[in-house]
Amino acid sequence: MTWLITGAGGMVAHDLREALASRDEKVIALTKSELDVTDARAIDQAVREAQPRVIINCAAYTKVDAAEDDERVANAINGSSVELLAEAANAVDALLVQVSTDFVFDGSAHEPYEINAPTAPLSAYGRSKLLGEQAATHARKSLIVRTSWLFGVHGPNFVEAIRNQIRKGTNPLRVVNDQRGRPTYTPHLADAIARLVLCGATGIVHYADAPECTWFDFAREIVAQLAAGIEVKPVSTDEFPRPARRPAYSVLSTERYERVTGVAPASWQDGLREYLSRRA
Repeated sequence: MTWLITGAGGMVAHDLREALASRDEKVIALTKSELDVTDARAIDQAVREAQPRVIINCAAYTKVDAAEDDERVANAINGSSVELLAEAANAVDALLVQVSTDFVFDGSAHEPYEINAPTAPLSAYGRSKLLGEQAATHARKSLIVRTSWLFGVHGPNFVEAIRNQIRKGTNPLRVVNDQRGRPTYTPHLADAIARLVLCGATGIVHYADAPECTWFDFAREIVAQLAAGIEVKPVSTDEFPRPARRPAYSVLSTERYERVTGVAPASWQDGLREYLSRRA
């Protein structure tokens, strides 16, 4: 069957192309310059020409802090465009896969968020992604995959930010220790999405690598795997004020993913090891 990927220049889309190619699937991947997801006519034409069985929307506004001053644009890309994709998917009877985020939650929980947990985003970015989730359900067949703390070789990410600080000679590294989630290596996410679609999954599914940790824990593992000999000092979120509020606890429960696929989430530590090897 044919898979159509939007936002093909992004980090997740790159790894999805590789994951699907390894399964000998036919993929049409369109970059932002090839398909403007806010253009209804362009979407309709692209989908009718491709006649995909699956549309995976990787196009997204991902500048979390900038969205606080640019919410209209974030809503257009992360929200309204998904409505257009849902209509196009219905026209060709395709499954629409929407990649979403842990930022749809407010972080007040004390145990992993299940798929039916109440949403209450704290930021403009989170609100825009929730709009996208709601729009995706207007497709007759939809799969919403929430994930968290992404890192991969095809885009900016936390691992590279830490490496840049090490290169600059920053010592100690001061890293937030009161935000808890699950880092996710994008090739692992790509495999999970492909597996979910091929299993016939619909509705909402959470996928994130295991185990949970804080950003401080994540940074310590990066330093350890690099054998950098740098001290990592835990600090509070209040010491690093940002325009957009982050959920303090955004651990996603992957129970449904495991039940549907029969596969446990991959290890982010293993993903980090592969990432560092590929970037060496």
